[in-house]
Amino acid sequence: MASIGSTVGLSNIWKFTYMVGENGGGAFVLIYLLSLVMLGIPVLIAELMIGRKGGHSMVGTLLVLAEKEGFSPRWQYFGWVAMLAVFLVLSFYCVIAGMTIDYTFVSLSGALEDITSKSSTDFYYRILASPWRLMIFQGVFVAATTWIVARGIHGGLEKSIRWMMPALFVILLLLVVHSMIYGEFLEALKFMFAPDFSKITAKVALNAFGQAFFSLGVGVGVMLTYGAYMPRNSSIVRSAMTIGFADGLTAIIAGLAIFPIVFQYGLSPAEGPGLIFMTLPIAFGQMSGGAYIGALFFVLLVFAALSSSISLLESIVSRLEETSALGRKKITAIVGALLWLVGLGTVFSFNIWSNFTPLDFIKPLAGKTIFGLIDYFASNIIMPIGGILMAVIAGWFMSRSSTSEELGMSDERLFFIWRFLVRYVAPAVVLVIFVSNL
Repeated sequence: MASIGSTVGLSNIWKFTYMVGENGGGAFVLIYLLSLVMLGIPVLIAELMIGRKGGHSMVGTLLVLAEKEGFSPRWQYFGWVAMLAVFLVLSFYCVIAGMTIDYTFVSLSGALEDITSKSSTDFYYRILASPWRLMIFQGVFVAATTWIVARGIHGGLEKSIRWMMPALFVILLLLVVHSMIYGEFLEALKFMFAPDFSKITAKVALNAFGQAFFSLGVGVGVMLTYGAYMPRNSSIVRSAMTIGFADGLTAIIAGLAIFPIVFQYGLSPAEGPGLIFMTLPIAFGQMSGGAYIGALFFVLLVFAALSSSISLLESIVSRLEETSALGRKKITAIVGALLWLVGLGTVFSFNIWSNFTPLDFIKPLAGKTIFGLIDYFASNIIMPIGGILMAVIAGWFMSRSSTSEELGMSDERLFFIWRFLVRYVAPAVVLVIFVSNL
């Protein structure tokens, strides 16, 4: 459940829906699902296996495996780079997640009632233009994440995930039922599951590959950390398949909850990142009981964001616990404070620093704000490289006998297929995604 909570986040609900809308509907969904099975899950199996074999954080695990498997201990340095990437991703993730809390209260207040397209857009940009408003809700979200992680694996992670993940799926299903009754559900089904193959382009395929891969959060040690917590009698393959299935199912259910509402009110599914924050409030404002349905939807986003932020912060804290004499609570509090502070770069990128683009002299980075640079380096460079390295370690550096023993696959053919995908297919596809994103 904790691992599912780690993978199920804003990328499944916020990003997946607008990516489907921008990339041809069913054509994108088809490639996404194939990618999840052929690319995402095999690499997830590799990362969980590496984590359980090493039994530590990403840095600690790479040091342990370097000794056991005979490769260079310098691999630990990538572990530190990946940890920095997780920190940077989490710094802006908390800002976006804070906005979901803001919208929850706004929905409950009735401020979205009878909202128009123009007023919804104006309201969204008014929020972005207020650094104090963003900072406050960013701080609330950072505090919630820090408090849960500080309580530890059993007192924080397990207890919160035990109710948070079922609640998330219940809310999603309630929204789907509402969409089935009041929305254009058949049109949404056609949009999502009747692929127009003429819309399949190299860009659409690469976007689908990337969404499947990155929604699972592999490549930066988060799932490796959860793998280190796995008991020896747990099946890595079965766990990875369950996590991957839940991740994909959540994205599909989110689409079935959102697109019927979009079509019911004649809105465009290709609104991009503003689909949830600018387009959906229009629909909630026009429907009966929309204030409560809108609040329910944004509560869902808060839960999804929190379940992922917990796992991201845990992967950082677990390493610092290995190297620091400070207790878990102090370490988590310090990291939380730094998260809020670094996150101000993202907050100010939307308002007072919106014209500050410090690396314009480098062509690929020209025009990027602090937020844009953090997102670019973490998502487009470090995460793809991490995915390739995870596959390379599992497929090439770890011996066949070592991986076979850890995975415990009784079917030799299944093991051969997994190893082939991890050694050749996954690195090649992720490399293409990496190069295309530069």
